[in-house]
Amino acid sequence: MPKPSVPVRPPLPYTPDYPIRTARLDLRPVTHDDLAAIHAYQRLPEVCRYLYWGPLDEAGSRASVAAKAARTTLRESGDVLQFAVVVRASGILVGDVTFVWKSREHRQGGIGYVFHPDHAGHGYATEASRALLRLGFEELGLHRVQAELDGRNTASARVLERLGMRREGHLRENEFLDGEWADEVVYAMLAREWRARQQAAPGQ
Repeated sequence: MPKPSVPVRPPLPYTPDYPIRTARLDLRPVTHDDLAAIHAYQRLPEVCRYLYWGPLDEAGSRASVAAKAARTTLRESGDVLQFAVVVRASGILVGDVTFVWKSREHRQGGIGYVFHPDHAGHGYATEASRALLRLGFEELGLHRVQAELDGRNTASARVLERLGMRREGHLRENEFLDGEWADEVVYAMLAREWRARQQAAPGQ
């Protein structure tokens, strides 16, 4: 049985061709000028409820934005790309998304996203996250992309399911968050699943 072909890996360091453009959105590097827009949602308890941080005061958001602004290039396994998500028609920053290069050797990646609730219901999280999957599978030649979330975060689970990601695992009470035990759910997609989905419905 022939071994599966391995895509050519991009040369390092790897910097995306910014901005990454989707039908409605621009994904660009975070800048220090984004502080007010990002703090507007990082300070909200409802946004941070199922996350590992926050709510953040202004100083906390300033540190967060500084860290995000430095994450523009992949050099080795474990590096992160951070993107501000901007609605092109209005220029409004509605959230930010994260791509993690988990393993160059094993061709593994991860995605995450945080959006202001005022902009929920427009499909922005799904559209931006699909761009991250495309980056992972088509630009970086990854074999697998994964996302982890709090088991109570049903809205986030719906985003991943709309992307076509598969629910792979449900870890019972494996995290202690905000004074209580919480479950973690794992979703993932393989490169061949991405290709099949693109062939069936390009852009989906």
